[in-house]
Amino acid sequence: MSESVTTRRAARALALQVLFGLDDGLDDGDAAGAVAAWADRFELPADQAVRELATGLVALVVAHGRRGGVDDAIVAGSRNWRLERMARVDRNILRLAVGELIHAPETPVRVVINEAVELAKRFGTAESSAFVNGVLDRIAANLGRRADGEPASEPEAT
Repeated sequence: MSESVTTRRAARALALQVLFGLDDGLDDGDAAGAVAAWADRFELPADQAVRELATGLVALVVAHGRRGGVDDAIVAGSRNWRLERMARVDRNILRLAVGELIHAPETPVRVVINEAVELAKRFGTAESSAFVNGVLDRIAANLGRRADGEPASEPEAT
């Protein structure tokens, strides 16, 4: 089933908001319940397709965040930044994007990075989009993926 770009973008925005709300307890919770509760509580215009995609993204980060390498990849790709010192919005945008980079390889790297940068512009500070872009570029290289689809020559040393 092919989702529209608008549906996927709305799902990522909803997933980010839920991850922001779950930030202190990423290992806990029911992704579907959290997405439904967040969308209903804040009266977000999220149809069933958006909710299903957002649930999948939240579940991916919750399942793989601290234990599955997502946070480790962020730490490895963010020079001189401890995870807990990052802005909460930026940290969760990175978690969402890195979850896709690692566990949804069918999504092109350039799409993941572009969508993360757009989320940073919408929800972050003036510096968030540049920070997210730079960290994700390094993480993609560390994972051996490039935005043009070609394998990276060598992962960057951290």
